[in-house]
Amino acid sequence: GDRQTGKTALLTDTIISQKHSGGGDPQNPDQVICVYVAMGQKQSTVVDVVQKLEANGAMPYTIVVCASANDEASMQYLAAYAGTTMAERFRDEGRDVVIMYDDLYKQALAYRQVMLLLRRPPGREAFPGDVFNLHSRLLERSARMADNAPEINPRYKKGGGSITALPVVETQEGDVSAYIPTNVISITDGQIFLESNLFNAGVRPAVNAGISVSRVGGAAQIPGMKKIAGGMRLDLANYRELQAFAQFGSDLDKGTQDVLTRGERLVEILKQGQYVPMKVQDQIMIIYAGTCGGIDELAVNKVTEFEKVYLAYMEDNYPEVGAGILADKKVSDEHKSKMDEAIAAILPQFA
Repeated sequence: GDRQTGKTALLTDTIISQKHSGGGDPQNPDQVICVYVAMGQKQSTVVDVVQKLEANGAMPYTIVVCASANDEASMQYLAAYAGTTMAERFRDEGRDVVIMYDDLYKQALAYRQVMLLLRRPPGREAFPGDVFNLHSRLLERSARMADNAPEINPRYKKGGGSITALPVVETQEGDVSAYIPTNVISITDGQIFLESNLFNAGVRPAVNAGISVSRVGGAAQIPGMKKIAGGMRLDLANYRELQAFAQFGSDLDKGTQDVLTRGERLVEILKQGQYVPMKVQDQIMIIYAGTCGGIDELAVNKVTEFEKVYLAYMEDNYPEVGAGILADKKVSDEHKSKMDEAIAAILPQFA
């Protein structure tokens, strides 16, 4: 996404939400280790991130590698590799690591600067010819180890470790088809595109559901989420398409109005406060309320309030639903009927 669309905030949230994996204790083998690599960022931005992580108790399991904007270009370009090497040490011990590069566009600029000083021939946009290799050799180091890795190569202490990379690329004027963004998109397993217009309209995180894609399909979701949120993307896409038409004419048929009604409520549901990670079972329960049509009659400005009341009601009256979804990773018909009961019980409060 462009600058100031909430990319770093999304990474900070990701780090904070990893706390649940092992209670925030780095000694716990289940705790996901986070590595945040800041390249070419303002020092004040990095300090803000570290303060947020400290305030939320996330620093014990986080490494911050920083080559800020006033460091040498060579340091900015090498910081990413230093971060990966640290992550690899934990991976080789059988740990799961998530590493964030913030951001690879600034790293490419630093690399361009170094290469031009070395009088290497410039190519497209004055980047050196091997700028694709710069990112591919970095990102291919993020991988999962085989469980029997020590048998194959004795240098690995333990198998089963992994590194997940979350590279950030800053776009200019929302141009996803520029040189560096297309390079990184072609390497990664999908992308999340944050849009300035959505951000300014108060939709945060400002994810554009059309341009954002996953190339691993539902492999990264639990079956329950896959089932409940499956049609949501299409609903949102239809909504965005019809939204443009709706601005011109007022005489819309019922089908169109239903799509717009549903879409407006789904957009409200997907808004989330900063630094308040949400449990996966809560996500499934609130998305179900949106996709089953339970809140189509609810006023748009009351959706956020409804969400809080509904999740609290489920926690108090049907705690077994959340626990069941978490344990079985599925949503049964019994869970659905209980969620329907809860929605029906709460809606009159908002009439």
